[in-house]
Amino acid sequence: MKDKNSQNGLQTVLVMVLAFIAGFIIMAIELLGGRILAPYFGSSIYVWGSIITVFMLSLSIGYLCGGKLSLHNPNLKTYGTFFATSAVFLLPLVFWSNQIMEFVFLQIEDPRYGSLVVSMLLFFLPTAVMGMIAPYSVRLMVESTHGSGHVAGKLYFISTLGSALGTLATSFYLVLWFEVNQILVTMVASLVLAGAAAIITGTRQSTSAA
Repeated sequence: MKDKNSQNGLQTVLVMVLAFIAGFIIMAIELLGGRILAPYFGSSIYVWGSIITVFMLSLSIGYLCGGKLSLHNPNLKTYGTFFATSAVFLLPLVFWSNQIMEFVFLQIEDPRYGSLVVSMLLFFLPTAVMGMIAPYSVRLMVESTHGSGHVAGKLYFISTLGSALGTLATSFYLVLWFEVNQILVTMVASLVLAGAAAIITGTRQSTSAA
């Protein structure tokens, strides 16, 4: 019983830390999006409208999918794959963003629709997968329906706090100290490490339970 309680405590702390990291990275990428698109599409309200629309749409789909997946044997190993998958989906943004933007820029003259298409191509998949993290985090921490509201509130507080700090850190400091690609590579590495931590912890839990 003591081992089970300690495992649950470790899982709770881990999920809260990883939810914070996900919230931080989501907003950091959204802010960097404006700088990434600026050389080709400018930084007008059209561009920011496109970026915000894509992020809201992808997060909403991610929340829906994450909630559905959380109904089927929720575990840390599956949770960790969300982080690893989002890291993989960020790689085109790191390595091929200029080629993708140049291609779209040459095909679509209107910066409104050009920026919208590019935002979909670059940001939709990684953001949708990261959106799955929040509802899945809630399910991992909920032990009974009686406390589900409290757990959800605490989780979304942690995640939103991470988003707020990600916004400030990126806009006030990171873009001044580092190149955009350096920040993105660090975020990819952070997602991989976060995913590995969840998968390793989940595997140990499965082994001890057996």
